[in-house]
Amino acid sequence: MNIHRLIFSPIEVNTYIVDDGTGNCAIIDCGCYNESEFSRLTSFLEKQKLNPVLLLNTHMHLDHIFGNGFVFRKWGLLTHASGQEEGNRASALDHATMFGLTMEEPPVIGNIIGGGQEVKFGETVLKTLFVPGHSAGSIAYYCEDDKVVFTGDALFAGSIGRTDLPGGDYDTLINSITAELLTLDESTIVYPGHGDKTTIGHEKVNNQYLN
Repeated sequence: MNIHRLIFSPIEVNTYIVDDGTGNCAIIDCGCYNESEFSRLTSFLEKQKLNPVLLLNTHMHLDHIFGNGFVFRKWGLLTHASGQEEGNRASALDHATMFGLTMEEPPVIGNIIGGGQEVKFGETVLKTLFVPGHSAGSIAYYCEDDKVVFTGDALFAGSIGRTDLPGGDYDTLINSITAELLTLDESTIVYPGHGDKTTIGHEKVNNQYLN
């Protein structure tokens, strides 16, 4: 699996382009904020000769869905996300205004998914892990074959997601991380929604919120 990280928007969200050498790829949490960033994404994909066939959201806070409209117009892809994230999708414009930002109305969720399901592209299978607590419908995407997990804003290197937004709950998040993420192989690489990658084993030992 090839994992490419592009950082977008004033909120510096990690957008991941994931491919397995078949020419098709998945986009996880498309955070492109403006035309310049849309062009950077498109140019990157063209240079890599990749064709997006899957758009995935770990959750639908505004910074993780800034680019969903662009992806739909460019490639006709609607996102996969939890149905419990509809409230965040619907309120994204209001939240953008609160941050002094602008955005278009995000497209509807095209594919409702929940924990324990699988999404596929090329020869790759990603299992969905339900990890609420940062938001009501947060999902992580786990590839067992490659031992990688995309955790969105549930788990970061040395930290966890904030829980003071609508749908957030600290105890729920800790329970989600403990049950769904810390049970993965310790060598599993964690690709979070913000900041650098880490491993499950490192977070077990070093993350102050989990000890």
